Amino acid sequence: MSDESIASRIDKLVAEEKELRGREQQDRDDDDSLEADRKRLRAVEVELDQCWDLLRQRRAKEEFDQDPNTAQARDAGTVENYEQ
Repeated sequence: MSDESIASRIDKLVAEEKELRGREQQDRDDDDSLEADRKRLRAVEVELDQCWDLLRQRRAKEEFDQDPNTAQARDAGTVENYEQ
């Protein structure tokens, strides 16, 4: 996966995240739809974190003259539990 394809995926996920957040802010009577949107939003957030992590790995490898194609996406548990 290239930097460009990762960045493209990030752009699509950001657009979806924005749409889901907008729907979440609207008054809705359908609790099932609201719950489904919240679950999807959480999944989008996790996937975004994974994409950003992969992109950072690739850029770090390039910076240190390593093959960026050896970077691998990390599982959600790893990416979501980074210490700040």
